[in-house]
Amino acid sequence: MAKILIGPAGTGGAELKNFEEISKLGLDAVEFEFTYGVWLSKEQANKIQELNKKLGILFSIHAPYFINLNSQEVQKVGASRARILKCLEIAHYLKAKYVVFHPGFYLKSTKEETYNKIKEQIKKIIEEAKIKDLDSSILAPETTGKPTAFGDLDEILRLAKELDISVCIDFAHLKARYNGKINYDEVIEKLKNSKMKKIHAHFSGIEYTSKGERKHLITQEKDILELFSHLKKLDMQISIINESPQPIEDAIKMKKLLN
Repeated sequence: MAKILIGPAGTGGAELKNFEEISKLGLDAVEFEFTYGVWLSKEQANKIQELNKKLGILFSIHAPYFINLNSQEVQKVGASRARILKCLEIAHYLKAKYVVFHPGFYLKSTKEETYNKIKEQIKKIIEEAKIKDLDSSILAPETTGKPTAFGDLDEILRLAKELDISVCIDFAHLKARYNGKINYDEVIEKLKNSKMKKIHAHFSGIEYTSKGERKHLITQEKDILELFSHLKKLDMQISIINESPQPIEDAIKMKKLLN
């Protein structure tokens, strides 16, 4: 049976009391949102990591949104790699277990061309991380919520297998990507076949159109229970970050429904 860890996206800043409060609330995880840039310094990360020796929270990082490893502009691809590497560096001091990122967009490329370009760029990140003595296995490309964005479940699991890295399965994104249709049985079967022992995940309510996701919504109890009924079939550790507009409140809701 799966071991499920639950926590919110966002920390409200780097103040130590925020992490103590999250721990007191009985939550297991926190994702640092570097949406528009890395705002945490090495010194701050070290202090938080020292406190976390006592708290035992699973930390993850969400890399900035300004990433496209399939850009036609060489400069943008290089800047994308640099942003991911900076997150790996902070993860080193924070002892974060995952660095989540949106890999890129198909643009005018075929799916296979996009896959190969993104794989090539992640390999370069892995090589650069090795030089800097950073753990690249925690890289976690995320399933995305729009069909124009690279990142269906098969693509993400294929990257993980071929590059020996982690994944982030955003179940809300998968629902939005396919216009409200998510085949949980198929998803669970693919995760079982991946043979992974640990996965990282995101969840929340989601608003979508025929073009995919629009925005995250408050997480409904029925959707949480549906997700858990399937995840409990897996024999692995799953950390789930809630990304709703009220991530702490909804993470607590999820935790209560899990117990």
